[in-house]
Amino acid sequence: MSSNNDSENDKRAQSGFSRRSWLRGAGIGTGVVGAGVLEQEADAQAAPKLMTGEVEIALDINGRKRSVKVEPRTTLLDALRNRMDLTGAKRVCDRGTCGACTVSVNGKIIYGCTMLAVDAVNKKIQTIEGIAPEGQLHPVSAAFVNNDAQQCGYCTPGFVMAAKGFLDRTPNPTQEQVEKGLAGNICRCGTYVGVRKAVLEASKNYRGGSNA
Repeated sequence: MSSNNDSENDKRAQSGFSRRSWLRGAGIGTGVVGAGVLEQEADAQAAPKLMTGEVEIALDINGRKRSVKVEPRTTLLDALRNRMDLTGAKRVCDRGTCGACTVSVNGKIIYGCTMLAVDAVNKKIQTIEGIAPEGQLHPVSAAFVNNDAQQCGYCTPGFVMAAKGFLDRTPNPTQEQVEKGLAGNICRCGTYVGVRKAVLEASKNYRGGSNA
């Protein structure tokens, strides 16, 4: 029996074929086919290419439709300042923490540095330049002047926009409500006392408010 097995093994060795080599080849073949299928699926599911270069968009700003070319990564703040010459909103932290770039989008107060310009399409945008007719002061702006609520003035446009949005929602605020309502805006000069007085004064003249 042993001699017969040895003879059979010799024949397989001479022919170059064995069960082990067949299994090894079958495994490699399956792997190649599998890899090919996976590559095809990966190609089919590849992420779409990101937009590059400038695109033209239309923005509704202070009641006017304006066309502007921006890169998809451009923030609303940079589009306003660098492409439309609306420099009231200030670029300070560029991290959504100081409030100097505050604007209104669809009636909601936001930081201009936290929204992409392309995401503002089909939305109503209002900046400090558009809250009152040309040559006139908005009641909030006038109250800031009356109460000396600014020093260097760099944060003032953001505070005025935030205060206007706050009074739209809370026309008769208490001082505590004013403090909480404007907590998202920072004044490095420390004019917070004047700011609070200004907002309380504006509440008397804005939308029928009555609190002092």
